[in-house]
Amino acid sequence: MGTIVVGVVLLGIVGLIIRSIVRDKKQGKSLQCGCDCKHCGGHCH
Repeated sequence: MGTIVVGVVLLGIVGLIIRSIVRDKKQGKSLQCGCDCKHCGGHCH
């Protein structure tokens, strides 16, 4: 039973992380350039 609970919690956390990454990507933020695209030479878009 404990394994199932831990698995569900981990799946929830991973889902929230993925949702955050997708949301940031839609807003023009990128992990590759540190969310500051003026310093990456335009490679974010």
